Order: sequence, then structure tokens, then C-alpha cells
Amino acid sequence: MNLTRRDFLKVGAVGGVGATIFGFDMAPAYAQMRELKIARATETRSTCPYCSVSCGVIIYTLGDKAKNVTPQVVHVEGDPDHPINRGTLCPKGASLEQDILNPRRLVKPQVRRPGSDHWEDIPWDKAIDEIGHWVKKTRDASFVDKDAQGATVNRCEGLSWIGGCTDTNEFNYLVVKTMRSLGVCYLENQARV
Repeated sequence: MNLTRRDFLKVGAVGGVGATIFGFDMAPAYAQMRELKIARATETRSTCPYCSVSCGVIIYTLGDKAKNVTPQVVHVEGDPDHPINRGTLCPKGASLEQDILNPRRLVKPQVRRPGSDHWEDIPWDKAIDEIGHWVKKTRDASFVDKDAQGATVNRCEGLSWIGGCTDTNEFNYLVVKTMRSLGVCYLENQARV
């Protein structure tokens, strides 16, 4: 059967009229169509993690808030009440939902051992222990007590730190105190980059 566009529209119109005449009720279908996907969702305000602008976002999740149940993200949009972006988002911020729901998103720490060709999952406790081990080893190897003129400098030139744009002032305060106590002198925050 070779159906043209005009024939398709005629058949569709006749079918719609026939469904209405023979008692097919379209009201539930229209009601379902009009309900927003965020009608029953929980609204959470957050900050976009991508750049130092720190735009406000609203993340809508569905879930019954039961224990051990992870809510499902259904929509992300700009926060119209946020003073920085007033509801607008750049393309990266607008695609935040796909970043959250990406099946390839890493949710466990991974390590690639020297000489290996693949990454392996490790538990959080082991990751923290290894980070501590390597920070101590690097600090011990690169710590400078005195400069060329003999002045005491007590600095670690083998480590650096850069903070993210979503870090709070309180978090950055603690990070700077921690890094300074290690002697780290290369500190920066993404909000200033």
C-alpha cells in the first residue's frame, strides 16, 4: 500500500472522529499529557560544578525518601532566584542532568598502578591511605628548610592545590590551613582562575 501524506492525514482524521463517536474518552490522556514531569519531584538547590562562575541550579528528583533509596534525577534547570545567573545556564550547565545520569560516571576511587595498562577499583579507606602515603613521601622528598641565602623558608615545592568553584568559603579556609601546615606554597582556588 503506497500511502501519501494526504492519505495519512485523512485516515488519521477519520480514525480520530471514529474513536470519539464510539466512546473513546480522551480526557485521561489529555490530563496525563498536561501533568509536568516535575509535579511530584523534590526541588533541591545547588551550584553548577563546571566553572568559577558558580551558577545556581535547581535539581528535581523523584523518590519516596525511604532509607537506602537513591532519588532519581528527572530535571535540572537554572535557578531564577540565584543572584549570579538568574535562571540562565550555559550549555555545560544545561547538560548537567546528562552528567549526573551518565552510566560511565565514576562512583568509586580508582588507581592505575605503575606499569599497568588499566584502572582498578579500590575501597575508599585504601584510597585515603594511599593518598596520605604519597603526600607524605612527596613532602618529605621535596621539603625545603632553607633557601640559597640561608633564610628559613619551610616550604614544600613538590605539592600544589587547586580548589573547585563549588567549594564553600569555610572549606577553602580549612584547605588553606591544612596546605600551609604541610608547607605547600602553590595554592589556588578555581573561583579566582
